[in-house]
Amino acid sequence: MKLIVGIGGVTNGGKTTLTNSLHKALPNCCVIHQDDFFKPQDQIAVGEDGFKQWDVLESLDMEAMLSTVRAWTEDPRKFARAHGVRLRPGAADSHVLLLEGFLLYSYKPLLDLYNQRYFLTVPYEECKRRRSSRRYTVPDPPGLFDGHVWPMYQKYKREMERDGVDVVYLDGTKSREELFHQVLEGVQNRLLNAR
Repeated sequence: MKLIVGIGGVTNGGKTTLTNSLHKALPNCCVIHQDDFFKPQDQIAVGEDGFKQWDVLESLDMEAMLSTVRAWTEDPRKFARAHGVRLRPGAADSHVLLLEGFLLYSYKPLLDLYNQRYFLTVPYEECKRRRSSRRYTVPDPPGLFDGHVWPMYQKYKREMERDGVDVVYLDGTKSREELFHQVLEGVQNRLLNAR
């Protein structure tokens, strides 16, 4: 049984924290982080808003991400070994791939590969507070959140909803433990029902 689970949603919504917790708890689980597919900084366009366009699909090498996902689907055991994931003997037939990122459901070639899609949301004020407390390799210039990050999140969320992408919405203001248990239960049920 192979299962691909998306953990998407708003910036600073808790995607990585949730993904890391699931990765530790699920057998034969691999992770692909969308952030690992950002193009080099000199290839990121500056938009009409005056900001580098980090929060748009074009800032990511999605073909490379898709290729990585396909490598897992072709041979999850080989992929796991290549990425340092120990295979659990009792769960040798179950393999889980977690895809984590902020624009997971905007790239059409990936959409049909998911078995389950989760989408974390947090209100504007909480998201802005969390974002301002983070330290990025490339620091946020003044006004980036309101002028680019939040508007791009809203744009892509509207497009996802307009396109009828089926997601399970998660309230990112809930405790880490509550979110973890909710998603873990959903994934475990999928694995059990697939047998």
